[in-house]
Formats: sequence, structure tokens, C-alpha cells
Amino acid sequence: MSAGRRVIGSEHVAETRAKGRVVMEIMPTDIVTAQAEETAARLGIKLVPGPIERPQVHRTDGATSLRRVLYRRSPRWIAPQRPKNGAASTIRRLALIGAGGVGANIGHLAANAAAADEIVLIDVVPGLAASVALDLNHASGVSRSRTRASGGEDLSAVAGADVVVVTAGRPRTPGMTRADLIDVNRRVIHATAEAIRSKAPDAVVIVVTNPLDEMTVEMLRATGFPREQVLGMAGTLDSSRFRNALALAAGVSSADVEAITLGSHGDEMAPIVSRARIKDRPLDVFLDDKQIDACVKDAVTGGGQVVALRKTGSATIAPAHASLELIDHIRGARTGPVPASVMLDGEFGISGVVLGVPCHLGRGGLISVEELPLSQSELDALQAAAEAIRERLGE
Repeated sequence: MSAGRRVIGSEHVAETRAKGRVVMEIMPTDIVTAQAEETAARLGIKLVPGPIERPQVHRTDGATSLRRVLYRRSPRWIAPQRPKNGAASTIRRLALIGAGGVGANIGHLAANAAAADEIVLIDVVPGLAASVALDLNHASGVSRSRTRASGGEDLSAVAGADVVVVTAGRPRTPGMTRADLIDVNRRVIHATAEAIRSKAPDAVVIVVTNPLDEMTVEMLRATGFPREQVLGMAGTLDSSRFRNALALAAGVSSADVEAITLGSHGDEMAPIVSRARIKDRPLDVFLDDKQIDACVKDAVTGGGQVVALRKTGSATIAPAHASLELIDHIRGARTGPVPASVMLDGEFGISGVVLGVPCHLGRGGLISVEELPLSQSELDALQAAAEAIRERLGE
């Protein structure tokens, strides 16, 4: 008998029946005895010519499988890790215009994350940027960071930067709204824009200066850059505040919460309740309507709460982390959509105004806007934010 050929007898059919099967695969080289056919007919076993095509096994990633098991067997929860990209590149030259609390913290975080080979800090206050740069270099003896920092007062130091983060400008004081800063900070933006346009024409610009959406518009106009090159950092900060509020209300860790905030960086902020999740479940599983509304209010007023407590300035640490999140998306260290303020061109039915929306970013800045499905009230909130920004700019 040739190799691979089987003789199928009645005992094989009986074995198939014992295993609870009703189908037996018969390969082209198999020999089926008359007794086997008779036994199959008696036991209700169908002899099927093979090979039988098997359905592909559905594969689920380990994190999802673990979450499903925990849902079924235990109230405990393990939050999935945020997606990271192992193919991240390093920014060659990162320029920070403004070396105050936000700028200094961005420099610290970027150096520790190896986000840039070189960090240049620029500030009009004599010695401030140089002192922060020296401090960062001193810290490398402990952190072993390979990033080197330098600082000065001259805006020409922005030359050759791949990414420029603008934090310079007057901060809020108690009683001030972000809109109150438009006139004074517009002059700061125009001065920095001229230097960026002439010295770093290929740079991606991240605006942090308040009022953020309006100053991002001013940066676009003053540089003449395409919308892809000029981003506003607000949505990452506002989303962080929203996640923190939800976590506190639900008594869970912030790692258990996914939520995004769109719209303007101000009173017209639009926390997207319909897409928010706690432990991968809708908010109403954990919170009632009153608690959710309180979390929305907390996100909108979060910056003002810091100003009221500090009295002489605004938040510094959270905005720095939020800025680094955009930098990480630009250099490919993180993937997926991230909220950023960009000039809209028909997305969500809005054009000609800067607004916080979900964006895909890359080395050249904006790649695309992701139009997430939103409720009608959330779309209305985006429209209201757009009209408010136009009004404040006198358009």
C-alpha cells in the first residue's frame, strides 16, 4: 500500500461517532470498505469527500481577550495600553519660543522622552532661556538623555527647526477670560511668525499661546503657511481634563477612561459625551446625568480653576504634557487620531475657521481630519464654537 493511503473500516466510523461528530472526511487516496459504509449509514455519519475547507480562526488581540474574560468572571479591570509606534523618529531640532512654565516643562519632557536631538529655547527675558537650557543639560547627568539644549533671546535661533512650539505671551490672571488676551498676544504671535516664516519655513508650528484658536488663526495668516503646518494645542489638554473629571466622579483611574473634547479652547468647548467610555462602557453605566454634566463643566472651567488658585499665572504642567502628545504624534511615536486645532475646510460642515477636531498627524503636520460620528447636539456645539471664534476675530 502506498504511503498516506488509509483503509477506512467500521471501527473508524464508530470512533468518529464516539467523538460526537456527524461528518467524516474521506480523502481521495482513502479506501472505504463496504462495512464502513454500512456502519456510517446505520449511525447517521455522513462520509464527505475531502479536503473539507475549514473556516479561518478569528484572532483577537490579547488585551481585548483579557478584558472580555475580566468582564465575565470578575469586576476587576485592566486598562489597555495606549497604542505606541515602535518606528518613531526623533525630531532633529525642536524650538520652544517661550521658556516660562509651559516651555520649560515641554523641554524637560521632550528631553526625557528622547523626542529631539536638539532643543532650542527662546525668551525675551534676559537669561531665562539660557538658564533653563543649562538646567536641562545638567539633568542629563542623571537622566542620561542624549538631547542637548541651548537658549537665548534672539528669535533667529529658530533657524532650521523641524518643529516650533510657541508658548510666548501674556498668561491669564484671575478674572480674565482667554479672549481678553487677543490684542496683547496678537503682537507676540506676529513677531514670532515673521521669524518662523523667514528662518524655518518648513517647520510644523504648534501654537499654545492663548486665546489658542484665535492665535492659531493669526499664526496662519502671518506666516502664510498651509493649514497642514500650523496646529493649535488645546484638544489634548481639554480632553485630559475631561478624562480626569470622569475618573474622579466614577472612582476609577484616568487610565480607565477614554474621552475626547473638541470645539474651542474656551467656553464653547465641546466634550464629546456620546463617545466617552469608562472601562470600555458608556458613561451612564457609572454616572448619572447630573454627574456627567458636572464633569463637562469641570473640563470647560479647568484652566480657570488653576488661574484662580495660582493668581499670578495659568497652568504649566498639563499643557506641557498635552503639547508633547502632539509632538509624539508628529514624530510617529503615537498613532491614531488626536484632537488638535486646525483650519477647517469643509470638515463637519465648517470652513474658514480654526477649531479643535480629531486629526491624524505626521512629520509634515496635519495629514487628515477624522470626521467622527457625533450627535446632533455635539455638531451644533461645534458650529456654535466656530461662530464664536469668528465673532471674536471680528469676522
